[in-house]
Formats: sequence, C-alpha cells, structure tokens
Amino acid sequence: MIEAAAPLTDLSEWARGSALEIVMIVIAAVLLTRLATWAGAYIEHRIDTQAQQADAVVRSEATKHRHALVQVLTWVSLTLVYCVAVVLVLQRLGVPLTGIVAPATVLGVAIGFGAQRVVQDVLAGFFMVTERQYGFGDLVRLIVLGSPTAITGTVEEVTLRITRVRTLDGEVVITPNGQIIQVVNLSRDWARAVIDVPIPSNVDVTTVTTLLTEVGSQAYANESLRGLLLDEPTVMGVESIDLDQFKVQIVARTLPGKQFEVGRALRARITGALLRAGIHVPADLDAAPPTAS
Repeated sequence: MIEAAAPLTDLSEWARGSALEIVMIVIAAVLLTRLATWAGAYIEHRIDTQAQQADAVVRSEATKHRHALVQVLTWVSLTLVYCVAVVLVLQRLGVPLTGIVAPATVLGVAIGFGAQRVVQDVLAGFFMVTERQYGFGDLVRLIVLGSPTAITGTVEEVTLRITRVRTLDGEVVITPNGQIIQVVNLSRDWARAVIDVPIPSNVDVTTVTTLLTEVGSQAYANESLRGLLLDEPTVMGVESIDLDQFKVQIVARTLPGKQFEVGRALRARITGALLRAGIHVPADLDAAPPTAS
C-alpha cells in the first residue's frame, strides 16, 4: 500500500512544483506575446498620429520606415519569447540541455542545409530594413526570382522573412525577402506623372506647347490638385515624331504614390483643352510608366 502511494506522492509534488512552473511559463509567454503585439500596434498608431502633423513628403518616408522597423522588432520579440519559453519548459521537464548539445549541433547543421533559404530570407530582410529600401505603405514593383512578371502593389507588412504586398486588383502577395532580386520604389521621396500627348502632325507645335502650359498652370492652381503637386507641371517638348503625329511630353512632380491620381486628372484636363481648341486627340493618349525618385 505504501509502495503504491509513493508514485502518487511524487506526481503530486511534481504537479505542485515543475508542472506549476511550466503552466506559469506558458501563461507568461502568452502574455508577453500579446503585450508585444499590443505595443507594436500602439506604437504604429502613435506614429500615424504624429505623422498627420508633419510635412507630407517628410512624413511619408519617416513613417514608412518606422512602421517597417516596428513590425520587424515585434516579429523578433515574439520569436525570442517562444524560444526562451521552450528552453525553460524543457528544463522543468528534466531534459538535460547539456546532453543534447551534440545531437542538437548535428541536427542544426542538417536543418541548416535545408533551411538555407530561410537564412537567406532573414539576411535579405535585415539589409532591406537597415538600408530603407521600402517600408509600410510604399508603392513598389518587385521582381521575384522565378516569376515571369513583376509584382506591383502597396506594402502592407514587412518582417525579416517576408514582405506582404496588396496589388492593384486587391490580391495579397506574400514574397520571401530572399527571392526578391530587384525593387522599384514608386513612392520614394517624390514621384512623377509623365504623360506623352499624341498630336496630329498638321498642328503647330508652339500652339500645343502654349495650350499644355496653360493646362499645367490651371491644374497647379486647382485646390484639389495643388496639395498633390510639388510644383507646376512642365512641358518638356516634342518627345518623338511619327509619320502622322508627334508626341509632346508633360511632366508633373507629385507626392509619393500620387502620380497615378495626378496623371488621370491631367489627362482629362488635356483631352478637354485640346478638344475645345479643335485639335483631334488620338485614342492612344496615355501616361508613360510613372517614375519615382
């Protein structure tokens, strides 16, 4: 009877000792991860609140980098909490950590060969964040290894391992950072809306240039567009000459990510001004690929 009670006593002592500590460690890990997640969301909210009172161009770059940094730090914090919790639980379970160092080393080397891509993703993400290549809210075009087409969209999340982008069609594309071979940032510092206006060859170039200059001045004076433009749109002159038409280029510097909106507004204004002047507008009036700097 006494021998049968001994295991129950040991189990009871273990439940009051190590088992209770394991439960507390798990609860602490859960609370710390929730705290880290809440702190990250709170800091991002504070960043957005402070950004609303700053200059638009400066706010754009500083806010995007801080967002990316907060997301990365949150991800690292969660990883550290999970790793420490696992080690502490193993200790409470009586697993000799020193005894598994050698097998863990061999296993780590084996996993390392299979996880080279993960290490590559983390290193690429580290340099991406430190070099400020892009951040939360940036409009980017990513060229991914093995993908026949580029991915264009708005950055929604940045961690050391992946970048999540929402395309113009609303699709969410998650890309490992190590697979990104080229980044085109369309919303860095400032952007440009470049429009090539096709004009029939029998129309006087000077007349068209004067008309487009007036359109640019009126657009810059417009209250809704003035907040998106950094300066008055500029007529660059004749860009190309074809057999039956020539193209006059007009360029507008805009706030980051606003080149598409400004380009649509300018094309509508240009088309209306040309029609009122009796100049037929060909059907291929379109914007050149927008650029950023």
